[in-house]
Amino acid sequence: MPKLGMEPVRRKALIDATISAIGERGSLNVTVSEIAERAGVSSALAHHYFGPKEELLLATMRQLLADLGRDSVAALRKATTPRQRLSAIAAVNFNAGQFREETVHAWLAFYVEAQNSLPLRRLLSVYARRLHSNLMSGLLPLVPRREAERMAEAIAAMIDGLYIRRALRDGLPNPASAISLVEDYVDAMLAKQAPRT
Repeated sequence: MPKLGMEPVRRKALIDATISAIGERGSLNVTVSEIAERAGVSSALAHHYFGPKEELLLATMRQLLADLGRDSVAALRKATTPRQRLSAIAAVNFNAGQFREETVHAWLAFYVEAQNSLPLRRLLSVYARRLHSNLMSGLLPLVPRREAERMAEAIAAMIDGLYIRRALRDGLPNPASAISLVEDYVDAMLAKQAPRT
């Protein structure tokens, strides 16, 4: 009988092992046995906690979203101006925890699989809506709504694109260069805007 309180520890170990296995493989083509071995638990225990592999993958995606959400909330709380909100969003998406190679590969694997999985597609829609909302909260005080929508879409595309480039495993872009590219785009677009009255 496992010790009381071990379930959350083991569940987290299995989710971390899932991210690691997906990151190494570059796809969701991993087995529960491989994941369980990485986590130091039996396959039976992994199935006990999560059921089928799909549930473990959904739990992993939820954890990635929760981690990003937690980091975003903390960063946005420190921002005191709309422009600082935009910088906070860029910094969070490319921070050391979010922009780790294995995390990047997990995100991209989920994007690919979401084409065939409605539950994963729903989770990625949550991510996209949160990102859009956070970007709009920084952009609307600075530019007209139509331009804010366009900029939010472009920034989100840059973030996704930089994740893809990171996944190419050539080491580029690094977090600092990724943040700089987004910041340069925002500065250039804001400079083009007439002051709002």
